[in-house]
Amino acid sequence: MDIEVDLVEFRVPVENNKTIFIWDIQASLSEAFIYEALWSVYSAFGALYLVKVCPNAAVAAPGFYAIVKFYSSAHASKAQKATDKQRLFQNSPLKVRLSTKQNPNFLSGSQSLSHAKCQDLANHYLGFNGWSTRIVTLKDISKCAGVGWSLDSASQGELLKYGCIVELTIPQHGVTCRGVGVTEDVVDPEKGPEDKLWKISKLKKWAKDKAVVGAFEKVLLIVFGNGKVAVECRFDREEVLPDDNVEGAIQVNDISWSEFEPDDGGAEELPWDFTMDLSH
Repeated sequence: MDIEVDLVEFRVPVENNKTIFIWDIQASLSEAFIYEALWSVYSAFGALYLVKVCPNAAVAAPGFYAIVKFYSSAHASKAQKATDKQRLFQNSPLKVRLSTKQNPNFLSGSQSLSHAKCQDLANHYLGFNGWSTRIVTLKDISKCAGVGWSLDSASQGELLKYGCIVELTIPQHGVTCRGVGVTEDVVDPEKGPEDKLWKISKLKKWAKDKAVVGAFEKVLLIVFGNGKVAVECRFDREEVLPDDNVEGAIQVNDISWSEFEPDDGGAEELPWDFTMDLSH
């Protein structure tokens, strides 16, 4: 007897076998209703990364189509087979197919999940009390980056840079790993001390959130067909993180704030260029 096993990473799912395409959605329904109905139906099959509802093209009949993206290919396959040609939330049957084409932009690798989506995915598979994080160090490293930073040729601004190391613990599986987050911004001297204090507060939060994301990226969930989950932690041999007794030490590559957007809890924007498998 074969045991069904699926691997789930804390990364944006880009594989076509994790995406289902739904169409023949009636025009009489609102986008908000369709979104809530699809999320309710398909979240019963497994953790969802995204539900996207779109109106049909002008050349097509009025109505909607939708894209639902799972973290697990096994869950996507089960959902497609169970819901194809079913009415679900409307009077006529829906057509549901697996996507068969990936956007070329996906070939370079997937993106990091947002902080909020890391938490949602961890809660789904590990439980709300199945994991925890703690700050090992959160430090102002502005001086390490040099004094001052030029905004343009006519003005100077003070560079603020914060680094954070967070430890992620999954006690039931005996897994512990760490992540690093570095963020920076520039204080405009014309805006006064209030602007500096506000930016320091934001940078500390963003550095911590980025470190949590970095820790989750090392976690690999092994999901079995019976619902049980095993957890592995992958380590980078070149990464050197300090022990607790090395206060404030952070050894990381220089990361610009421009590479990290603050987490607003929304889905990451990705291009949508999918085709469907119409053979089954």
